[in-house]
Amino acid sequence: MARPESFADLADRFSPSVVNITTATMVAGRDQATPMVPEGSPFEDFFREFQDRNRGDRAPRRSSALGSGFVISEDGFIVTNNHVISGADEIKIEFFNGDTLDAELVGTDEKTDIALLKVEADQPLPFVSFGDSDLARVGDWVLAMGNPLGQGFSVSAGIVSARNRALSGTYDDYIQTDAAINRGNSGGPLFNLDGEVIGVNTAILSPTGGSIGIGFSMASNVVKGVVDQLKEFGETRRGWLGVRIQDVTEDMADAMGLPEAKGALVSDVPEGPAMDSGMKAGDVIVNFDGVDVEDTRGLVRQVGSTQVGKTVRVTVWRDGNTETLKVTLGRREDAEAEAVPAAQPGQDEPVEKDLMGMSLSSITPELAEQLDLGDADTGLVVREVDEASDAYEKGLRAGDLITEAGQQKVEAISDLEERVEEAREAGRKSILLLIRRQGEPRFVALPIEDS
Repeated sequence: MARPESFADLADRFSPSVVNITTATMVAGRDQATPMVPEGSPFEDFFREFQDRNRGDRAPRRSSALGSGFVISEDGFIVTNNHVISGADEIKIEFFNGDTLDAELVGTDEKTDIALLKVEADQPLPFVSFGDSDLARVGDWVLAMGNPLGQGFSVSAGIVSARNRALSGTYDDYIQTDAAINRGNSGGPLFNLDGEVIGVNTAILSPTGGSIGIGFSMASNVVKGVVDQLKEFGETRRGWLGVRIQDVTEDMADAMGLPEAKGALVSDVPEGPAMDSGMKAGDVIVNFDGVDVEDTRGLVRQVGSTQVGKTVRVTVWRDGNTETLKVTLGRREDAEAEAVPAAQPGQDEPVEKDLMGMSLSSITPELAEQLDLGDADTGLVVREVDEASDAYEKGLRAGDLITEAGQQKVEAISDLEERVEEAREAGRKSILLLIRRQGEPRFVALPIEDS
């Protein structure tokens, strides 16, 4: 498609469906006027300056944040990012014409960072529709709409820079774009030139926190399935096969007599649907429910998008031949809830540890007081950052709070270690961290090869 003379017609047509989202959260005040900071601590200067600016602020206060979203139905369903509304006590929706409505949270999915909201309006609302993100080609024109840096409605244009990007999440399928995306754009739509939403603007890679032309939008074909489940159930219900898998290398394929280095090698079969079907460690899953399996990432996404309770045919390569098994899928969320945590609180859980060039600590009462954190705040506190590390280069500093890793919450050192190990086992070279600094969220991708 040739470059249009102007994007104005598209902006006029769809801007009424793009909304600004303002959230409010009650933050507990400090009980003491001055924190206890050991002399010579690297936090000493930081907290002295912080306390001088905020001395005497002991009463609870409201903290606000800004983001974007878009209306997907005339009866008021709105899509945004989970990190935009996470922990919010109040959610307000501002429309293009200036009208404001209160929103209720329908459901969230941390794995894809998607949230579904609902507003009640007196009349049908203008809305937009999802397109087929699989049809987007590298080089296609796209428009990002939203509320960057709290400046109000804004449009930026660019192209699809890459497809099928995986940052660190299990179900990642990001469209990379050079359309300008900044803080506040999170949750806003990425349009194709047909006016269809093909992505939800979610993250950027930037050493400064501002746009440098590398933005990521969760593909609409992933979002649609999540939204449908949130609308119907208020939660996600993903299929679960019950195997541990890894990619097949050329050497493995040669050793097993596989014609091609494709499929997913089963490394373990714990108790679950796969075990009940007769699947064994050493099997290579080459076809799932009629679709050839290219690698582990594709299989995980396909299984997750398959209906819970459905009986599917799974073809495996075993002892030089193919066999077809019938597997009745379980529910992944139920399996995760039943899993025993690797480290229970109080059982040799480290309070501090050095990881990825950072000295990290669980939130202690002293740190919560010093950083002005509320009771609802969770994560790991960055106490120090090695100036020679990638973390320092990416802009992490002492006092930052890491709240998510691999798009899953982290509350203890072991949580982060598990997310890093999961990313490494999945063959990823980096892990996506959600950082909050004075309440402002920012995604940072850190390499994990040598962590």
